[in-house]
Amino acid sequence: MDETAEEKMVRERIRKKVNEVSSVSQSLLSPIQDHINFTLQKAYFKCAYECFDRTRTHAEISRCAESCSVPITNSQNHFDNEMSVFQERLNRSLVVCQDKFESAKLKKTRNEAVNDLEHCVNQTVDEAVKTLPNLATRMKKALSITD
Repeated sequence: MDETAEEKMVRERIRKKVNEVSSVSQSLLSPIQDHINFTLQKAYFKCAYECFDRTRTHAEISRCAESCSVPITNSQNHFDNEMSVFQERLNRSLVVCQDKFESAKLKKTRNEAVNDLEHCVNQTVDEAVKTLPNLATRMKKALSITD
């Protein structure tokens, strides 16, 4: 097998490994996103509905409805921030793998460098996947989600 075919196979395995993070995060974090999208949205609409009272001024209704949106906005912001930090860490680790690969190409055969890259990516993804259950638990606790 020539190097380009080997590299294509490794690239495909790396792509699949990186997709593993997405798959695991989807399964662990979708209940949290569902809580935000359904439970909190439902509470928001119920709360906002109660704001519409003919005895209130337009400004009072607006303030009331705006205050109803605070829990869902805060929860979505918390979720987005946590995921941003997770993604940023993962990206930094993958950049380190890429940097090691570029350096290894100068010192080793291309095939050895590609194999080192695959090993680095596998290790990085495995470490990221291990952090996801803790991340999910932390977010559930912060958002007061009980299983």
